[in-house]
Amino acid sequence: MATTTRRSSLLAAALLVAVLAASAEAVCNMSNEQFMSCQPAAAKTTDPPAPPSPACCAALGGADLGCLCGYKNSPWMGVYNIDPKRAMELPAKCGLATPANC
Repeated sequence: MATTTRRSSLLAAALLVAVLAASAEAVCNMSNEQFMSCQPAAAKTTDPPAPPSPACCAALGGADLGCLCGYKNSPWMGVYNIDPKRAMELPAKCGLATPANC
């Protein structure tokens, strides 16, 4: 009985750690996978860039766009090969309003 309880407690702790780790990966309500769905439409090295995919537009629709604006001059954009100007054009291309202070 003690072994079963101990296993259940370990499983619950492992699940809690997994959930916390997954939520820690989200930035501005977008997961890494969601960011990558928008990457082709904002790529620095693609000319002309691809239009945003439905997955990208859905991700942006659930994202905190004001929060994302805070990253437009961040060096991490280069890590993902993202052109900040192109990235800032994506909400309008998806029919979303870009925050005024962006």
